[in-house]
Amino acid sequence: MKTKYKITTFLLAILLFATSLQTQAANTDTNSDPEKDKILVYILRNILTRSHFVVKDMNDDFSEYVFTEFIDGLDPSKRYFTQKDMKDFSKFKYEIDNQLLKEDVSFYNLVYDRFSSKIKNAKSYYGDLLKQPFNFKKNETIDVDYEKVPFAKNENELIDYWRKQLKLSTLIRIQDKLDKQKADVLKDKNHKTKSFDEFEKEARAEVLKNMDDLYVRIEELEHEDWFSTFLNSVVGAFDPHTTYMAPSIKERFDQDMSGKLEGIGARLVKKGIYTEIFELVSGGPAWKEGSLEPGDIILEVAQGNEEPLDIVGMRLDDAIKFIKGKKGTEVKLTVKKKLDGTNKVISITRDVVELEETFVKSSIVEKDGKKFGIIDLPKFYIDFNEESYRDSAKDMEQEIERLKSEGVSGLIVDLRNNGGGSLKTAIEISGLFINEGPIVQVKYRGENPIIKKDIDPKIQWEGAVVVLVNEFSASASEIFAAAMQDYKRAVIMGGNQTYGKGTVQSVLPINQFTKYDKDLGALKMTIQKFYRVNGGSTQIEGVYSDIAMPDRYSYMKFGERDLDGALVWDKVKQADYVQTNSYQNFNDVVNNSKQRIATDSKFKLINEYAKWLKKKQDDTSYSLNYKLFEESNVANEKDAEKFKSVFDYKSNLTFNSPNYELSLIKKDTALADKRLAWHKNLSKDVYVFEAINVLSELKMNTKNEIVKY
Repeated sequence: MKTKYKITTFLLAILLFATSLQTQAANTDTNSDPEKDKILVYILRNILTRSHFVVKDMNDDFSEYVFTEFIDGLDPSKRYFTQKDMKDFSKFKYEIDNQLLKEDVSFYNLVYDRFSSKIKNAKSYYGDLLKQPFNFKKNETIDVDYEKVPFAKNENELIDYWRKQLKLSTLIRIQDKLDKQKADVLKDKNHKTKSFDEFEKEARAEVLKNMDDLYVRIEELEHEDWFSTFLNSVVGAFDPHTTYMAPSIKERFDQDMSGKLEGIGARLVKKGIYTEIFELVSGGPAWKEGSLEPGDIILEVAQGNEEPLDIVGMRLDDAIKFIKGKKGTEVKLTVKKKLDGTNKVISITRDVVELEETFVKSSIVEKDGKKFGIIDLPKFYIDFNEESYRDSAKDMEQEIERLKSEGVSGLIVDLRNNGGGSLKTAIEISGLFINEGPIVQVKYRGENPIIKKDIDPKIQWEGAVVVLVNEFSASASEIFAAAMQDYKRAVIMGGNQTYGKGTVQSVLPINQFTKYDKDLGALKMTIQKFYRVNGGSTQIEGVYSDIAMPDRYSYMKFGERDLDGALVWDKVKQADYVQTNSYQNFNDVVNNSKQRIATDSKFKLINEYAKWLKKKQDDTSYSLNYKLFEESNVANEKDAEKFKSVFDYKSNLTFNSPNYELSLIKKDTALADKRLAWHKNLSKDVYVFEAINVLSELKMNTKNEIVKY
């Protein structure tokens, strides 16, 4: 009650101030509304300083962070600002905090005005540079890790930055055209060939068209878009998961995902000027095709065999319109792969995306005369507006009961790529595997931890459990995995550690703080932190696997620990909990698995592949000499050939739907196709195979002893 009273008083104070500004703001221009900007700054500043999980002083360090992030948000590729511009901006480097305290956005106005003029100059830069052929015999390189590249000393050096970037874009296209021509000639000796110069001219024309398209989209962006970039630099100074959502972004955030849509089945997010894959919808066309991954950046979109459209710099809403489409139509996406930075064209046939595939599903497999169940839980879902609607805890309970009726002796709970969801369901699902007791501790700023418990003494599943995780398992997934590990109830298997997101966000519609009549969007703010029952936070550290298996991300910078400004790991007092003694041979089974993995040729190859990907990620320099560029490509392809079969695997195990689903599959061909694809993937999944090996070796204690902590 005390906390609620504080917040109510605080809201009233904001309301009074924001209303006083409203009268002045009423008659201002829609695209640029200085008083609206002031209202946003005032409300966001007060909410964050008073209610964010961490106490953050708005000081010189804060100011420097906002300074760097905003400029990087506008000019990530160092295409616009010079060192002279940075010198002009730097007078505000340690003043932004003071400005924000007075609702003063002078820094934003200076940088944005300069940026606007630079955008206008850019057209003449790239237009002139693309008129003449590039010299591909010249020995020069470009580093595309723009964080390491300094701002240009002057306008001449800036134009040279442009030249190198455009030259690289042209060179990549020429190489693609020559490679395609070689393949065509092998198929047809009479194929009409073109010269390097002809391809060079075509490539420059394509780059010019893409640049023109990009700047058409940039010119469509409004004040709200650029000011949102500034506001996100401000709120992001508190932590990476605190974000400002402009009205259009908030609308997408609020969309009910329980219906059907036609498209590729991917959730997208805007990162600077890029459209990035945030998540693939399980069972959707992109998921089935298998090439797209979270973190990939979509550069171009083509409808079937039409010319591709450059979507870099395009509004997310507009980009989605081009990517979505009717069932049965083809879309070709040119993507920059997150893992190695290479460009790849991915063809996907759009389909009806049924979000049924985001719900729990299970499969049964038999090995050495024993049946095992695998339950896929893509997220911890719930509908808070309709209590009678299905949620992940109810579905898990039902799925376990169905598998029990078919005589399975062990369960795999697959949480790979599960980014979290409802804390309530994570607690309830944990309770299906243990007796009543604490599951997680939740802490507000400045308050003692609250212990969240499972209060149902019923144990739904008493048999052996393996939990599969990876680097994308986050938040509620980590709560469940941590509880199973702390209670010694399950073996945790997967990547070295999970994502490490141990924070909770709340979405606050900003209009609730003011009578201002235009939509102000929302603030997604970190308000709590998670702690395990053993006292340690899941923040940064995540959950370390009992059995770590090499995967493609093993050596990558990945997870919460690699985010700038991420909250730190800490610990609180351990909760009183009773650890189960479920297994006779837990340590022996874990050690056996580790030995198998260490000597297995497939896992050795995956480990080598992960090292190669890390090396590729770190190599950000490209030669702009065609001969050297081609030699590098050939060497790259030769190296890649070693890993061509890295994920080719066949377990010879057969996965089947549980009995209750067989009648549904007969009626629903779409469901049948989805299950067929899933079961096929499971049979080729080396991680699932090792999890089954572990399950088959685990022996339960017939009479559990308990250890109290």
